[in-house]
Amino acid sequence: MSGAGRRTAAHALEDLGWYVVDNLPPVMLPQLYDLARSEGLTKLATVLDVRGRELFEELPGVFARLEAGGTVPEILFIEASDEVIVKRQESSRRPHPLQGDGRMLDGVRRERELLATLRAGADLVIDTSAMNVHQLTSRVAHAYDGEGSDRLRVTLMSFGFKNGIPIDADMVIDVRFLPNPHWVPELRPQSGLNRPVSEYVLRQPAAGPFLQQLQALMITVAAGYLNEGKRFATVGIGCTGGKHRSTAMAEELGSRLREIGMPTKVLHRDLGRE
Repeated sequence: MSGAGRRTAAHALEDLGWYVVDNLPPVMLPQLYDLARSEGLTKLATVLDVRGRELFEELPGVFARLEAGGTVPEILFIEASDEVIVKRQESSRRPHPLQGDGRMLDGVRRERELLATLRAGADLVIDTSAMNVHQLTSRVAHAYDGEGSDRLRVTLMSFGFKNGIPIDADMVIDVRFLPNPHWVPELRPQSGLNRPVSEYVLRQPAAGPFLQQLQALMITVAAGYLNEGKRFATVGIGCTGGKHRSTAMAEELGSRLREIGMPTKVLHRDLGRE
């Protein structure tokens, strides 16, 4: 999406050693791929968006031709909420490429409709609405640094249900069944990153068995995802506000998954918003 952070993502890939081409007409993708192969380039990324207007509509056919030749493109889709995109575009004083004579919001909605099919087929979706450039860079690096490409890469995202479910989550886990540290006066000001809160959450009788089942679930899912060619999974772990229970459980699950060799990054979407 325009204004969602594609330039930041492109720079992050370049820093990882990828050869990145921005605003390439989709019809030229097969030629670029052939050139990359002849030059021995093994990491090739292209930034594709609606700036190409009519040319962008040729993308499905281009993908089909690449796949017919044995090459399956991997799609990273970057988006943000309408409100965030409008704010970012206005702050940069740039019109939306599909705005025309209408409002900027009209252009954003047209773009979202145009990209709907591409988003549905994406290998990884990143919603940058609540991210800064450093967080997006870190997320891209986790996904595409080239290490452990034969393993599922997991992003655990703690969040608060009161702020909405993460739209880029593949799975959502609800940990509101655990007692809430918010009602313990000495724990309320702290977060799940603090040891007293983490210990309070993890020593609850149901926490251990639940984490064991989650770990087993991720092992099962990982095998299935990889078999289907999916290398990424974003798991939302939510409590009421995203400060105590979800944060502690996400950190603990992340540690357990890393211990069994599953590349895992932990993000806390709503920490600090309470």
